[in-house]
Amino acid sequence: MKITKEWKMHLEDGLSPTLTEGQLNVLELLLQHQPMKPSDLLAYLTTTPAAITTLLDRMERGGLVIRSRDANDRRIVWVNVTERGDTEARRGIELRDKYISEALDRISSHNQQLLVYLLGKVAN
Repeated sequence: MKITKEWKMHLEDGLSPTLTEGQLNVLELLLQHQPMKPSDLLAYLTTTPAAITTLLDRMERGGLVIRSRDANDRRIVWVNVTERGDTEARRGIELRDKYISEALDRISSHNQQLLVYLLGKVAN
């Protein structure tokens, strides 16, 4: 719990004021799979459709994503990352990766591999 709390505090402090951890997660998904429909995000995030809409509204106001209607079916909305969103996502990923590296630098390479192996076992 202590690690999780420190992790969240570090990320939120480093990402603010332009980004939140949840927004970073969405940007990462979009960069891997864009364009996506808002409903596509449900498979990856543990939240509700209404919460995704609210999150995308904030992200669009912040210039991180853009929503556009499908050319063939106006009922479909596509979400894409903007240039600013791409820049912020990369900044967030770098911040997160640096934090993880610093945390793992405290233990030997062998123990790092063991940790990854054990976490994989627990996750499955």
